[in-house]
Amino acid sequence: MVKPGQPRPRRPQGRWSPVQLSPVILTVVIAGLAYATPPDMAFSRILPAAPALAAAMWPVLPTVLLGTVCFLLMVGLSLVFPGLGAWYTVAGIVAVTVAAAYGSHVRLQREQSLFQVRLVADAAQQVVLSPMPRRFGPIEIESLYLAAAAEARIGGDFYEVADTPYGVRLLIGDVRGKGLPAVGTAAAVVNSFREAAYDEPDLAGIARRLEASSTRYNSAFSPDDLAERFSTAVLVEIPHEDNSVRILNCGHPPPLLLSRDGLRVLSPTDPSPLLNLASLIGDCYSTDTFDFTPADQLLLYTDGVTEARDRTGAFFPLTDWMRRRTAPQRPRELLDGLHRDLLAYSNAGLDDDIAALAVGFRDGPDSGHGPAGREKH
Repeated sequence: MVKPGQPRPRRPQGRWSPVQLSPVILTVVIAGLAYATPPDMAFSRILPAAPALAAAMWPVLPTVLLGTVCFLLMVGLSLVFPGLGAWYTVAGIVAVTVAAAYGSHVRLQREQSLFQVRLVADAAQQVVLSPMPRRFGPIEIESLYLAAAAEARIGGDFYEVADTPYGVRLLIGDVRGKGLPAVGTAAAVVNSFREAAYDEPDLAGIARRLEASSTRYNSAFSPDDLAERFSTAVLVEIPHEDNSVRILNCGHPPPLLLSRDGLRVLSPTDPSPLLNLASLIGDCYSTDTFDFTPADQLLLYTDGVTEARDRTGAFFPLTDWMRRRTAPQRPRELLDGLHRDLLAYSNAGLDDDIAALAVGFRDGPDSGHGPAGREKH
């Protein structure tokens, strides 16, 4: 039962659909066949199926009312056909109606519990994947998130964007594993980034803050699982009034940069340690600098994109897909196309959560390309 003061699941408004009316339709069909056919065919014996079907989609009271209607119909049939032996069916209708009413009650309780869980999941989503501004001056950023399970609201993939005095900074990453521990790790990393992005003058400082937050969070779990509790991440910085982009990659799939010169895979010169593993493999962080002009498109993504499979088991060819984006596209158009093609490629059967960020310039002066540089911290 729904307690007073609790939010209630939304019920469909307006006319009922044919599926919702199917118990009534079934009752009418069975009653019509029972009256129109010889008694020895005994169609009336399947009348208990109507309230049983109603229990799967109706509340308790309508289910009981339908069972009562079936009971009265069976009584009427017994009067029209005295030798029908209808009282056994009447007893069956009563028994099935009682069981159906109880089943409807249990189903409604479970629906309410699921509704409450989804409210909590929506709140968690607002913490980890908060609404993101789409414009930071001339820079336009759009996001995409797809859960592998239709019922899921959030998983271990995360992203965040901040407009800081040092430039627009982005984070995208993926926590190993699934479930609540993965969501907790994602929340710890994202919340740390929201503070560090404004305080740290370089990406290496942010990475160390994320590492510290991830380590503190995972210290509550068994130390035997330390090597299995890590996150991959990419930190990106787009300085104000500078046609460049700085990238620090902590074991994450490399971003893709589509420019007039073609597609570039922005792989790190020296990989940085995965989050929560710096104590095991060292904490030397490397930042690479690349050109990024108003004509370019930058795509950040998690491994759920490249690991989407078709019916034959082949992975989604993201680099080839990105290379075919010849005409300039806005970030939203790019992600909408990726969303559509991913679902079509995998036949809507995603095996992992998917997150992506698309970055571009909406307007602003164009400039030429320069050499790429690298800095170590």
